[in-house]
Amino acid sequence: MEYFCYHRDRPGSLALREELTEEHWSYMDRYAKELIARGPTFAADGETPTGSVHIVDLPDPAAARAFAFDEPNYQAGAFRDVLLRRWRNVLGRTMWDFPGGRSGGDRYLVLGLGEGPAADLDLPPDQDELIAYGPLLSDDGDTWLGTAVLLRAPDPDTARAALTPDRYADIEVHHWEFGGRR
Repeated sequence: MEYFCYHRDRPGSLALREELTEEHWSYMDRYAKELIARGPTFAADGETPTGSVHIVDLPDPAAARAFAFDEPNYQAGAFRDVLLRRWRNVLGRTMWDFPGGRSGGDRYLVLGLGEGPAADLDLPPDQDELIAYGPLLSDDGDTWLGTAVLLRAPDPDTARAALTPDRYADIEVHHWEFGGRR
């Protein structure tokens, strides 16, 4: 089962996150084979961290909750909240398989939160820029709750256009970069 996990930073927690960098990376190393994508999000300035995305394939909801809530930054209080949802890997690959590589161009997390009939289940026309793409689902996997996309785009408005605007209660766009040890 695939899960989308987005830890959002607590304001003023940057020093704590920096202090816990090695603990966080060591924790994620334990899930290296299960990770589909990972990386930090940033404010509009592209430099101030705002959160951390992890898309992971785990055996069941209990394992996903343990992954999300045992994470060292969460345990230390660096994160204000966690969005944890079932997810479906429409691209069928990991971020490391993205033909565009780790660098070059701006990268974004586009997070559309919706309700009602599912939207954007089919891939958008410009698939070459997609790093990860899939629906956010209820715990049982039966109800569509939105869509999460990682992509390369020239600007936030172009990134936002990956989703159908009138089908979501809210669409968030965050600067994002490939995560992992440098």
